[in-house]
Amino acid sequence: MNDQNVRLNGSIQASTLPFSTRIAHARFRVSNLERSVAFYQDLVGMVLLSKERHRAILSGNAEQDPVLYLTEDATAPRRNPRSPGLFHMALLYPRRSELARVFMRLHEVRWPFQGFADHGVSEALYLADPDANGIELYIDRPRDDWPYRNGELQMVTEPLDVQSLLSELRSPQQRLSATATDVAIGHMHLQVSDLNKAEEFYHGALGFDVTQRNFPGALFMSAGGYHHHIGVNTWNSRGASSSPEGAAGLSSFALALADASSAESLRETLRPSPYWNGEVDGGFQLRDPDGLRLDILI
Repeated sequence: MNDQNVRLNGSIQASTLPFSTRIAHARFRVSNLERSVAFYQDLVGMVLLSKERHRAILSGNAEQDPVLYLTEDATAPRRNPRSPGLFHMALLYPRRSELARVFMRLHEVRWPFQGFADHGVSEALYLADPDANGIELYIDRPRDDWPYRNGELQMVTEPLDVQSLLSELRSPQQRLSATATDVAIGHMHLQVSDLNKAEEFYHGALGFDVTQRNFPGALFMSAGGYHHHIGVNTWNSRGASSSPEGAAGLSSFALALADASSAESLRETLRPSPYWNGEVDGGFQLRDPDGLRLDILI
């Protein structure tokens, strides 16, 4: 961890997160396990690592650590779409051809898309999984091509050139392939009840750098100069109450700092804070201002 400190509203001070910080995994409660596994494995292109009666674990490939934990609970209360929680989980593909293949698989089964965008830093497809959880599928542009103005990152929302994306596929075999290599969670975009409180937690307490704040009602933060690992907005959820404990959808996600000293330092800083939620296997757990659980892996 470097010596650059951040402080917000005079509350908790944290050092900037290390360059290697990444979103490690996410946990979801789903209504139908078979249906969700089929979506993430057959369409999105993830690899099923294990499956029991009510639980499944998926990853980007057979050698990767788990990326997605699914637990079936058909009785879980439905989450109010205006309550704080997931806006979308963004799955990052390492190559443009793989994003093109997943587009074609979804198109072939007539899975509904919710949008397409060129953000300057990335190319993205938007949709929802079988339980209406927001999903973004994207690739990054090379960092040298990211748009900056006066030294500040300028993410945009422009139309995606779908024909250019599909030109990556040059044979029927490429179009039919269901294999995606090393797909990972690139970022989590959350809807929150209060933008200032979210900034105080994710920037002030955790140490994410603010990368862009000129989207009305939204804020984007990252570690290591990435465009964003965390997005927050109040577009649908300003002042809203959290969903009941055990509600369907995203139940938690995890950060991997890949630096034990950084994680230990963060643990000692946040243990006396109102965000502390206790020790867990492999690290410790926090709750953000809206009660969403966040694991810090050591």
